Amino acid sequence: MTVLVDPPMWPQHGRLWGHLVSDASLDELHEFAARAGIPERGFDLDHYDVPDVRYDEIVALGATPVSAHELIRRLRASGLRVPGRDRAGHRTPLS
Repeated sequence: MTVLVDPPMWPQHGRLWGHLVSDASLDELHEFAARAGIPERGFDLDHYDVPDVRYDEIVALGATPVSAHELIRRLRASGLRVPGRDRAGHRTPLS
């Protein structure tokens, strides 16, 4: 079981954002996010959005840094990925 974080490279609201996921369970992901002080509003169906200013801290707390490609590959393999078609009408915190 691993919590993964990709590099902040998605622009929104004047900063860059990365994603925090678990390759095992949403419970693990929510537990890590709570421990890291990431607000619940940062959760978007299968990941948390993480601002660039928190990236180093999140890694120091134990998240494994991976590329965006590796993060999505492992999220899909875990069965936790929510496909785009299931996101229709869902407003993400960053939109």
